[in-house]
Amino acid sequence: MSYSKRCIVTGAAGFIGSALARLLLKETDATVLVVDKLTYAGVPESLQEVGLDPKTLTSSNPRLAFLKADICDAAAMDRAFAEFKPDTIFHLAAESHVDRSIDGPGEFIRTNVTGTATLLQAALGYWRTLGDAEKSAFRFQHISTDEVYGTLGETGFFTEKTPYSPHSPYSASKAASDHLVRAWRDTYGLPTLITNCSNNYGPYHFPEKLIPLIILNCLDGKPLPVYGKGANVRDWLYVEDHARALLLVNEKGVPGETYNVGGHNERTNLEVVKTVCSILDELRPRADGSKYETLITYVADRPGHDLRYAIDPSKLMGELGWKPRENFDSGIRRTVQWYLDNEWWWKPIHEKRYSGQRLGTGR
Repeated sequence: MSYSKRCIVTGAAGFIGSALARLLLKETDATVLVVDKLTYAGVPESLQEVGLDPKTLTSSNPRLAFLKADICDAAAMDRAFAEFKPDTIFHLAAESHVDRSIDGPGEFIRTNVTGTATLLQAALGYWRTLGDAEKSAFRFQHISTDEVYGTLGETGFFTEKTPYSPHSPYSASKAASDHLVRAWRDTYGLPTLITNCSNNYGPYHFPEKLIPLIILNCLDGKPLPVYGKGANVRDWLYVEDHARALLLVNEKGVPGETYNVGGHNERTNLEVVKTVCSILDELRPRADGSKYETLITYVADRPGHDLRYAIDPSKLMGELGWKPRENFDSGIRRTVQWYLDNEWWWKPIHEKRYSGQRLGTGR
């Protein structure tokens, strides 16, 4: 692909960020500076296949560099822009787990709100030093979530014009960051882009999230926790399809615009869990011959749990020509197989960082 920009990707040791970094390094000529604080969910091993040494954070790939830094550190962000001289920034660094935001909202406000403002100000200072052509070509691309829109009833879809109505500390912090990005565009003229995506899934997903949690609990023979009755609906998006959408928006999106990214793959949480169980019954049957579905356990619902999310991606598809390569059936099978094949990645996380305990009870 003829794309050779110099890209800062914040949060690229995380799930979506690492997928984007791998895409940029495998399928384009881009040069990438990863900026990541390496919190509990930062896994540098997710970039090992594109040349990063996860122990030293040095790279054998001349187009990849890693900066361990906090996006709230204004001096570090100013230096990163001045030294790397990016053409574009993909901003994915964020605290992202709703359950953790219920237990500890402060870190979400710090990273998602203050961190985004710090990064915007660093980008603005750098952008102002550029010539007219470079200013026009520069992009600050902010990656956000459909959760900022709140909840849907049984029908309807989120569009780019849906009013914001966040219900969790996480979604409120992301809504605030979206508003900041628009303010820096409207006030200072910084060329910004915003994308709001539906639930992602796929390889290298930290095990606190639903799909990897269910896969690993199945393999461990642990109960499979389903909130409430499992009736909450999410629109599932394969992470590599999302990464391709982000690249397309960066190339062809109109500064100041917002693009929703969704896969038209609505499933209830219970349907997702049962699908994972069915695939594992086929690919890794239990020794005693019983079905994984017998491990399903219904637990108290999450506080403020939104009923349904569903995105209308017609703007992205119609104006920019994006189309997902995976549907839910193909993507979930690929995902389950990846976890079966890549114990080297998830087992250390499972043993040392997160072993499946319940989060987000609000107590």
